[in-house]
Amino acid sequence: MLKSFPVRSRREVMRSAVAVLLSANFGLYSLISAAAPPANEKGGTSTPKTASKTTVSENSTDPQTAFATLAGGCFWCTEAVFERMEGVQDVVSGYIGGQVPNPSYQAVCTGMTGHAEAVQIKYDPSKTTLAELLEVFFATHDPTTLNQQGVDRGTQYRSGIYYHDDEQKQVAEKVIKALDAAKVFPAKIVTEVTKAAKFYPAEDYHQDFFANNPNQPYCQAVAAPKVDKVRKVFKGLVK
Repeated sequence: MLKSFPVRSRREVMRSAVAVLLSANFGLYSLISAAAPPANEKGGTSTPKTASKTTVSENSTDPQTAFATLAGGCFWCTEAVFERMEGVQDVVSGYIGGQVPNPSYQAVCTGMTGHAEAVQIKYDPSKTTLAELLEVFFATHDPTTLNQQGVDRGTQYRSGIYYHDDEQKQVAEKVIKALDAAKVFPAKIVTEVTKAAKFYPAEDYHQDFFANNPNQPYCQAVAAPKVDKVRKVFKGLVK
């Protein structure tokens, strides 16, 4: 959770971090807001109203297309948050970082496959940047709890940034270093920064889960507050 500084002092704390990240154009001021509430247990599933998704192609040479892969706990929440960002063209929920090919949700939930629940984001770099995506990423989950988000526990819920090139790696490392130096969180950030491995799209019913199941208990308790927070705090970054 973010520290509860008075408004003026919180901004002062952020200024030193902002200076470190000027080259990345990273607006850390947004992180002065309170962190999202703890997660609760997931509930059931339902059939989606949308067509199935497939992993986005990382080999595109289109200058208006870039990719980011992030893990911040339950992918229902992470997907819902980033689908609302300006410049984001698509978000796919899935699994990354494990040893078992083509894992199922049930297998990943055991924590034995090594995968993390993650999202692969396709975005237009002329409308948003990795730094802005990370700004929202760190403001909408707790990056200081190892293999845990609220009561969701296990390696599949770890915090991770899976970079696609050296520039993404450098931006991620600078962001984490600055946040730790500014003591934005009460504990050290444990987000892993790892080269992106093969990403496996999750089952159809996981895609657009919040949009298709807004009244599902987990969505109401966990995803909805995060989505509301993004709308209020990141007004300049949302569609």
